[in-house]
Amino acid sequence: MPDRAPQPVDRQLPTEEARDLISLVRDIAQREIAPKAAEEEDAGRFPREVFTLLSESGLLGLPYGSEYGGGDQPYEVYLQVLEELAAARLTVGLGVSVHTLATYALAAYGSKEQRVEHLPDMLGGGLLGAYCLSEPSSGSDAASLRTKAVRDGDDWVLTGTKAWITHGGIADFYTVMTRTGEDGPRGITAFLVPGDAEGLGSAAPEKKMGMKGSPTAQVHLDGVRVPDERRIGEEGQGFAIALSALDSGRLGIAACAIGLAQAALDEAVAYATGRRQFGRPIADFQGLRFMLADMATQVEAGRALYLAAARLRDAGRPFAKQAAMAKLHCTDTAMKVTTDAVQVLGGYGYTADFPVERYMREAKVLQIVEGTNQIQRMVIARHLAGPETR
Repeated sequence: MPDRAPQPVDRQLPTEEARDLISLVRDIAQREIAPKAAEEEDAGRFPREVFTLLSESGLLGLPYGSEYGGGDQPYEVYLQVLEELAAARLTVGLGVSVHTLATYALAAYGSKEQRVEHLPDMLGGGLLGAYCLSEPSSGSDAASLRTKAVRDGDDWVLTGTKAWITHGGIADFYTVMTRTGEDGPRGITAFLVPGDAEGLGSAAPEKKMGMKGSPTAQVHLDGVRVPDERRIGEEGQGFAIALSALDSGRLGIAACAIGLAQAALDEAVAYATGRRQFGRPIADFQGLRFMLADMATQVEAGRALYLAAARLRDAGRPFAKQAAMAKLHCTDTAMKVTTDAVQVLGGYGYTADFPVERYMREAKVLQIVEGTNQIQRMVIARHLAGPETR
């Protein structure tokens, strides 16, 4: 079958600088990320050197202020960078999204002194972050978390276990939500915990269906001592910080999902136009043509939805409902499009000789992370009909 290189996505970008940025990202993706993706995912290898390169290239701090080493880019641009990275390898795109999520609390709620001290290294100093909210007994019900922080003079002592932590065990810093007061959301406080803190450890990475190159592990805090200067925001403000971070983080997941779906669509089109049966390309058969058309339409619709939500965010307008809609729709689209891509390739799609089987396995987790799609439906419904009556 002839090689049919996919055409780059025709993006509507607000500035010439943004167009140059996308060109840089595509060059890095094609040279440094995509060629090794299949082999390294199969081996379960995390590409730390890629994240070092992204940091050196200014790509780990795009939506944050230049005064702290960020890129001053609107979310509309940052999310399209994520999409390009995820299309090359989801481990990388999702890793950048999680790093941005982990950085958000300090960037948005930290004091001026905290930002000056920590943000430059977090955004461009080669560091990698992790976000710690979920626990073994509190996933969707995050407000019931049990990890405790107890005041001891000018320090806090953190004890507990966090679960399903992307970059668990390899991160340089952890944004950790802990209980410092009463039960429920009002008793939660956020801390910035260094990755080399005494008493901080991690379990072996989870053995997952997909994204084997991205470590997901429990993080254990056994009397970790953190100075009060590393408390983010006010005592009891942690849950509000966590939810605010997730509104933006869900847009990152949506963009990654569309990147993955675009990669699957590109592979399906290339195969269908090159594979011949009954004397002609299988792309000539109406059943496949309609399937490809539906896949492309779903990808475009998802892209438009996450960009619309990003533009609301950039304009300073409420966007939580639209972020939940984007996360829901885009991740469901990724699952559908990757499944259809396997079908287009037939038996070959079920083998590791082609990447679509990996894409399908990877897509599933996107319907789960940063709020399951059932939770997204609850969020959307609350915006439409108000809180549930009890």
